[in-house]
Amino acid sequence: MIRLALTIAFALSLAACDQNMDVQPKYSEYSRAPLFRGSVLRAPPANTVARDDLDGERAATTKPALSAELLDRGRQRFSIFCSPCHGAGGDGDGIIVHRGMPHPTSYHDDRLIAADDQHFFDVITNGYGAMYSYAARVPPKDRWAVVAYIRALQLSRRASIEDVPPDQRTKLTEQP
Repeated sequence: MIRLALTIAFALSLAACDQNMDVQPKYSEYSRAPLFRGSVLRAPPANTVARDDLDGERAATTKPALSAELLDRGRQRFSIFCSPCHGAGGDGDGIIVHRGMPHPTSYHDDRLIAADDQHFFDVITNGYGAMYSYAARVPPKDRWAVVAYIRALQLSRRASIEDVPPDQRTKLTEQP
């Protein structure tokens, strides 16, 4: 009798080993849950910040100081992410235009020259018109670098010889 009870207990314990997490009772992510009076997905408590969001928020709201390294990084990121549509000079004549996609606005348009830096940062972050968001592809520091490079492109197009420092003008005006 004891031997039969032990055999049955052993068989039942082995049967429990076969179950996995797919069989257990649970809620699907988007299903309704009577316990929570609504969706299973819960909103985070008030005033909580995700682990990396504070650094990202700080980088998104703090514009870095202009430097040669920042412009170089902006040129690199612009060449990778922006030039296929906007072109190398920011005229809106990138390779996608030649393949039938919509023609993006030139960065040398008066409206975009008058726009503030935050506008460009927001467009890179959220997208605009046919342009999709680059927030997942370009970190905030690189977005500011691209904005600085766009400003350099705009300045270079409208620059005159008087904008060049006097000691460097002779290099530009000399005949090769």
